[in-house]
Amino acid sequence: MNINYADNNHLVLMGKVTSEKRFSHEIYGECFYIFDMEVPRLSNTSDIIPVTVSERLIPDEKLVIGTNILIKGQFRSYNSYENEKNKLILTVFAKDIFFGEEVEEQLEKEENKEAISNEVILTGYICKKPIYRQTPFGREIADLLLAVNRAYNKSDYIPAIAWGRTARFCQNIEVGTEVKVIGRVQSRTYEKKFEDGTSQTKVAYEVSIASLEIIEEKEKSSEEGEEEAI
Repeated sequence: MNINYADNNHLVLMGKVTSEKRFSHEIYGECFYIFDMEVPRLSNTSDIIPVTVSERLIPDEKLVIGTNILIKGQFRSYNSYENEKNKLILTVFAKDIFFGEEVEEQLEKEENKEAISNEVILTGYICKKPIYRQTPFGREIADLLLAVNRAYNKSDYIPAIAWGRTARFCQNIEVGTEVKVIGRVQSRTYEKKFEDGTSQTKVAYEVSIASLEIIEEKEKSSEEGEEEAI
């Protein structure tokens, strides 16, 4: 059975460039760079999201701070080893990128212009027991970690956060359950405290879940049977 892994991880972001590009890595002679973009929220705040992009997609004359930009791609993770410690790094991986007037052209093609500003759709597996908790003000929250399959036997490990009734539902989901999540990418600052009493401000990236559904085994078996019959 052929699997289209792009269907497991699809993302659209719209915002503004907020930093110069900086070198990330090179694969088979192709250089990749990282830059930051500001994505507005409905609450009049904004998220600062790192974007990884191939040199082929970013002409220097277009990647200018303050330029409107639209990204289509995936939300990915990779492991970084620093000081003998393993750290999970999250980034948006751009497959298509549009600048300035090109953004307006893309918007005209979309029916739901609000969703296009920040939407990510993931299909993956719960790979860690969801952590359910309540804030001092009684708000319900659940932290999840999704394993989203990618081509060449790779997976992205994406942290996600659910709220309210969805959080309450998530606390009973078993490890290994396949789910489909629709939400948005968000950045969140927090204070990490060390044993010596000092602290450091850090930024975490995650998916804020708008909706979650469990993909039932019988549903998958039915779809596979239909494919075999074709």
